[in-house]
Amino acid sequence: MSQKIFSKEVDIEVPFHDADMMYVAWHGHYLKYFEIARCALLDTFSYNYMDMMASGYAWPIIEAHLRYPGSALFGQTIRVKATLTEWENRLRIEYLVTDAASGKRLTTGYTIQVAVNINTREMLFASPSVLLERLGVAE
Repeated sequence: MSQKIFSKEVDIEVPFHDADMMYVAWHGHYLKYFEIARCALLDTFSYNYMDMMASGYAWPIIEAHLRYPGSALFGQTIRVKATLTEWENRLRIEYLVTDAASGKRLTTGYTIQVAVNINTREMLFASPSVLLERLGVAE
């Protein structure tokens, strides 16, 4: 059985307020760019943050990793691709940031989120069935 691939790309123009005095996007803003792509990805299978809350679960990020082989600059249009690579026990989303025009790789990374029951505040050790249903992978 082949595994489904859930992926979404968004284009973002690096705004002036994200750049340092050398017009390079500050490294911390990449997490914001990841978030924009992550929200677009979650929308593709109708389980965005409002849907998560309505289903009784919060999905906090418990780990984030970034690698910066290149730099984004003020005014540059970047393409951020978010791909869901794990969902059975957690959400692992991998990111690729490229120059939208050339395709040159600028940044890579991933985030990991876990399900937490909103009422009990307990972390789940397996993804809730609502997520699997939304992904179309429920058994």
